[in-house]
Amino acid sequence: MKKKILPTVSGSPPWQCAAALETPTERQSYSNKQLFLEIDDALQRATGVESKFEAIARGARCLGFEHCAYGFRVFNSFAHPKTLMVNNYAPAWQQRYREQDYLSIDPTVAHGVRSRAPLIWRQDVFKDVPQLWTEAREAGLLAGWAQSSFDATGSVGMLTLARSHEPLSAAEVSARGAQVQWLSDAAHQHLSEVLWPSERRLCPALTARELDVLRWTADGKTSDEVAILLGVSPNTVNYHVKNAIRKLRVANKAAAVACLVRLRLLI
Repeated sequence: MKKKILPTVSGSPPWQCAAALETPTERQSYSNKQLFLEIDDALQRATGVESKFEAIARGARCLGFEHCAYGFRVFNSFAHPKTLMVNNYAPAWQQRYREQDYLSIDPTVAHGVRSRAPLIWRQDVFKDVPQLWTEAREAGLLAGWAQSSFDATGSVGMLTLARSHEPLSAAEVSARGAQVQWLSDAAHQHLSEVLWPSERRLCPALTARELDVLRWTADGKTSDEVAILLGVSPNTVNYHVKNAIRKLRVANKAAAVACLVRLRLLI
């Protein structure tokens, strides 16, 4: 009988199939692999935020965390980026987090929008916001793991796993790292699409010449200097800049450059 191969989110979950399952540890590993394949399948079939998030929460429980949160940041504005969140924290903690505007000072968020490296909750991480650290622990959130995922639209998602019992050991972090990263990537791929569809975040196609002009602009060149470098007239340079501004729906040349830098299209 042929084994059914389930569809995957961004490659199969990071486990290798064992030819022989001789020990309890191996059998548990195989059980986890099967469970995460089921989670992957559930994510593919789910259509809404709640059903997709429940699949992610199931993965979190499998990894030993009773709570999880997914946050999604869209840089539609650099000064006021949009952040969307879904979590299964206690309602009282959700309300407290909003009332105190902890999102704006949370060091795990500040780390997550810049780095894909995992961040394990420790007191020194929260040294500048001790009240947040204390209140989180009072709310029963004693251990946490934050893991970010980035995509080609310049958006970033962060999955946080939290629990009320023992702290994370170095051995657990090492053993679970690939699994947490896979779960974070899966959460970002699926939840970001239903929270803020990618067609609202994709950059319109710019011509090669428009990109050339804006690359030199990003290097600080004026229109006259760009014209000399490209062997065209300043009017032609300005024409390409105006077209790019119109396509990107931004206010000016500086905003056009910032948009393309965020999308990594000038590299």
